[in-house]
Amino acid sequence: MFTKTKKLSIMFADISGSTKLYDTLGDARAREVVATTLNLLTEVIHRYKGTVIKTIGDEIMCTFDDAEIATKAACDMQESLDDANEEGATEVPVTIRVGYHYGPCIMEDGDVHGDAVNVAARMAAQAKARQIITTAETAKLLPSALQENTRFVDYASIKGKGEMEIVEFIWQEDDVTCMSVDLSNVTAPTANLVQLRLEYRDTFVLLNHEREFAVLGRSATCDIPVNESLASRQHIRIELRRDKFFLIDQSTNGTYIQLSDGRQSFARREEIQLTGEGVISLGRALNDNPQELIRFSIEV
Repeated sequence: MFTKTKKLSIMFADISGSTKLYDTLGDARAREVVATTLNLLTEVIHRYKGTVIKTIGDEIMCTFDDAEIATKAACDMQESLDDANEEGATEVPVTIRVGYHYGPCIMEDGDVHGDAVNVAARMAAQAKARQIITTAETAKLLPSALQENTRFVDYASIKGKGEMEIVEFIWQEDDVTCMSVDLSNVTAPTANLVQLRLEYRDTFVLLNHEREFAVLGRSATCDIPVNESLASRQHIRIELRRDKFFLIDQSTNGTYIQLSDGRQSFARREEIQLTGEGVISLGRALNDNPQELIRFSIEV
């Protein structure tokens, strides 16, 4: 018997309303929907180097090395399931609820035990459909940019732990902080000739006064779908305003930009102005040698 104690993020992802699913579809068809959903979640777990511990009916239990990776994986689970629902991957739309907690646990023969497991299970029980719930203790371990996406939910009584503060992680891509623009420095355009060329693989889009914005991300519904596992469904929006082009990040993992002169920028839930020409990486740092780069160039 192999036993080891280690700090991990323990996560439970549970299909919401599965009882109704079985009542509506019948046992055989409902089992197929559940299996498809659990397979999708397993793909996400492996994408973030997590470990599937076990599946329990309509629930999957897994572990990740730290709180940040677990948070990003939880967001990707929700986003990937949204994608699957849009594409009709299952017979009926499916939603999940996710709960997780980071703490010491006992690893024994492929399973995990301990207080952290019990707390994580309680977080999952607190979550509603399309929610990600964790402890404030875990949220404090996240980078500040991710902490900004948490909000207090309630206090929960945990056996052996007392009252614990629980928080929700807001994963939906609709809450973007826009940087203020100093209008005193903005001059009226003299001509409507400016345009931005975006290139990705064999696809290119021109933005100008006839077409003023484009959405890029992992979803097939984007103007430019990008095959990057760390990208959000609708990762960035690029738009033309007052003859200037702005990149608006609305993602979980942020956006990396490198200009042709080597200067680099990073945006997460904010907007920055694009100038000159360069490359854009969705979710993956430039020093990680990303392969799915978008090239841009501004022509005046």
